[in-house]
Amino acid sequence: MSRHVAIVTDSTAYLPPQAMARHGITSVPLTVVLGDEALEEGTEISARSLAAALQKRRPVTTSRPGPEQFVRAYQDAAEAGATAIVSLHLSAEFSGTYDAAVVAARTAPVPVRVVDTGMVAMALGFCALAAAETAEAGGSADEAVAAAEKRAAEMSAYFYVDTLDYLRRGGRIGAAQALLGSALAVKPLLTLDGGRIEMLEKVRTASKAIARLEELAVERAGSRDVDVAVHHLAAPERAEKLAERLRERVPGLVELHVSEVGAVIGAHTGPGLLAAVVSPR
Repeated sequence: MSRHVAIVTDSTAYLPPQAMARHGITSVPLTVVLGDEALEEGTEISARSLAAALQKRRPVTTSRPGPEQFVRAYQDAAEAGATAIVSLHLSAEFSGTYDAAVVAARTAPVPVRVVDTGMVAMALGFCALAAAETAEAGGSADEAVAAAEKRAAEMSAYFYVDTLDYLRRGGRIGAAQALLGSALAVKPLLTLDGGRIEMLEKVRTASKAIARLEELAVERAGSRDVDVAVHHLAAPERAEKLAERLRERVPGLVELHVSEVGAVIGAHTGPGLLAAVVSPR
């Protein structure tokens, strides 16, 4: 592949390792703080370990990478032959990761375009893949950024969580919304909107909420060519069943990824998460 434009993202993209290797995408890890222990996502803490800690109500927080981690990633890309870098990251509404990348870009040995995609999980991952494919085809850094931003603009991400409590604890959703959900004993469906997690619908039971999640994904996909990702945390059977249904019901399905989210997103959603990301081609 062409290496003149390197693509860097962060560990919350949850890209399959084989896809990262195939497209030469570099990932900078965020950190999960479990009690008094700081662990790098994807290397030092697994999603299953995180889920077990949450179920035991152990204190869990997350933190952004330091600018020095991006400095190293940018230097490595330049030494590998890159003449420009596109650095794509999760929504700045969720994390200071984008800000750390901006600081590091100022001293990078080659020009770096840092992009707040407003996305997270494979909604971010699909943006990184679009940028990488454009760079492989000989596109410039500006063209790779445009491809990622086009994907982001057309992306839809829907989330089911068993409880809003984890999102409330992490400040990712308002306390009033979380209390309302608990008081009414509803199962929330959430979406990404303007880089934030917003309440989309309230459904009475888990089974109805998951059925509605499927309907939303199918409706959004329509008959277009789309890539789809199904995410979960400690709910593999739910994820596989949803994936099977989407394979049957999405006529323009190009690629379907099924994966467990990592510890950073899992810390804010809790066990039982089920998500569908729809990315038109």
